[in-house]
Amino acid sequence: MESFGKRLKREREKRKITLDDISLSTKIATRFLAALEEDHFDQLPGGIFNKGFVRSYARHLGLDENQTIADFVAASEPAVPEIPPEDAPVLAAMAERVPVAARKSEGGIPWGLFAVALLVLAFGFALWGFHSREKPHIRGTAPASTGNEASIPAPQPAPDTTVKPASPETTSAASPAKTPEPVPETNPSVPPASAPNAAAFLVLVKARQDSWVAITADGKQIFQETLTATTEKSIQARDQVVIKSGNVGALDISFNGKKLASLGGYNEVKTLTFDSTGLRP
Repeated sequence: MESFGKRLKREREKRKITLDDISLSTKIATRFLAALEEDHFDQLPGGIFNKGFVRSYARHLGLDENQTIADFVAASEPAVPEIPPEDAPVLAAMAERVPVAARKSEGGIPWGLFAVALLVLAFGFALWGFHSREKPHIRGTAPASTGNEASIPAPQPAPDTTVKPASPETTSAASPAKTPEPVPETNPSVPPASAPNAAAFLVLVKARQDSWVAITADGKQIFQETLTATTEKSIQARDQVVIKSGNVGALDISFNGKKLASLGGYNEVKTLTFDSTGLRP
């Protein structure tokens, strides 16, 4: 059966299109396009970039984009492991004993269901054994708990709040109390002015060349496609802005009106994260 990458290559060669032509049009590095055609999916950046590359490739060749992406997902996902040959005789022997046990049962226990459960359990052990041989078991270490109990301070005696009566001499010598000045009334219908949100910040992205870009602001994706040359994208956020680009050297990026220095080279795949303080390392 023809693989996913060979099928892409056959469609491209049928149209007499080179990888350089696709790279020039989609701004995707040639090495990533070659990795797609050679089924070397481990050499791709991963995440949303892979599907974006496949969509741009299919669009340039005039293929069905959604079907091509579905074929890529099916080809790149790991296949379900088969039962190892050495475990097959064990399962077969257990399957042969199931009818015998069912015939010898005289009580009301549903031995048939019990036998099916045994088969499922045996199959699960077989899969577990296969994965154990494929990958070493990694044990995680639980973080040591650090926490000192705070000592409870001793209760302090309540202060003496008893009011002592004033003597007649003190009362007669006291000066007359002054009339308190009236306090200006506040209008409850007028709400106080709200302070501006000092944590909000602005990131401006401008493309000098076509570049595939994915932008997320405060956890919400707002843009994911090719940003054409001379096009600008303004993003305002409170907590975080994440910019993923397949051609970061072709982007001019400003933070709160201040243009940043070059953040990478042409055709370089890079992820940039901003918060209220600027570009995070």
